[in-house]
Amino acid sequence: MSSVVHFEIPADDVERASKFYNMLFNWKPEKVPGPYEYWMLHTKKTESDFGINGGISRRKSESEHIIDYIEVDSIENYLRKVESLGGKVVEKKTAIHKMGWFAICLDTEKNTFGLWETDENAK
Repeated sequence: MSSVVHFEIPADDVERASKFYNMLFNWKPEKVPGPYEYWMLHTKKTESDFGINGGISRRKSESEHIIDYIEVDSIENYLRKVESLGGKVVEKKTAIHKMGWFAICLDTEKNTFGLWETDENAK
């Protein structure tokens, strides 16, 4: 079975996007040396932790976009946090019966991402 092992987020302002994700999820941005503006996003506390890391690069065209779902403990708390950091909620908390909740947001760079909260009681 294949798994997602990396994600990339296009950004008009790479530093602003790195700060947004650091403040929202506590992901650690690290600028990669080289000719291209690229920041690694370390999403795991240790390399042995389950999960994936990703990156942010300068947007090359308007058609570039991402959407990955990020698991959170409370969608409501994170929706408030998204808006307080300059992001936007485009689809409010919605139930997936007996599985959980999701919401769709835009970050400060107008990239789409999803929030996921596992909840077997969701209706």
